[in-house]
Amino acid sequence: MRTIIQRVKQASVHIDGEIYGKIGKGLVILVGIENGDNPEDADWLVHKIINLRIFSDDEGKMNRSLLDIEGEVLIISQFTLLAKTKKGHRPSYIRAAKPEIAIPLYEYFIAEMSKKINHPPQTGKFGAMMDINLTNNGPVTIFIDTKNKE
Repeated sequence: MRTIIQRVKQASVHIDGEIYGKIGKGLVILVGIENGDNPEDADWLVHKIINLRIFSDDEGKMNRSLLDIEGEVLIISQFTLLAKTKKGHRPSYIRAAKPEIAIPLYEYFIAEMSKKINHPPQTGKFGAMMDINLTNNGPVTIFIDTKNKE
């Protein structure tokens, strides 16, 4: 699984011009699910993300986690994180898991995140065309790939 995590002041996702989900201070998590990913990858990511010390303390140092600030989460599925761009100019998404594998794992990731944080995660809609609005705070943007756990 690959994620892009953005620390935000606020964020929202719109589908067909309507707000589908929105958060205040917290994290936008873009999630790409690859062939071979499994629930253990999702568990590892949830633990890693909620404990990342990327929020500022009273001295302005990044010493607080999502849990420490009781932040909110917006989770968006994004198969394009698996783009292979080595050859040519059209990205290949062959490594992205098919919906029958990706959807249950995406839902599992959301459910596990929900168990660990104080606010229910907001989400986009798997496979939908979405518009995401956010105010990146910092900016702080972090890439995590479960293939690089060790």
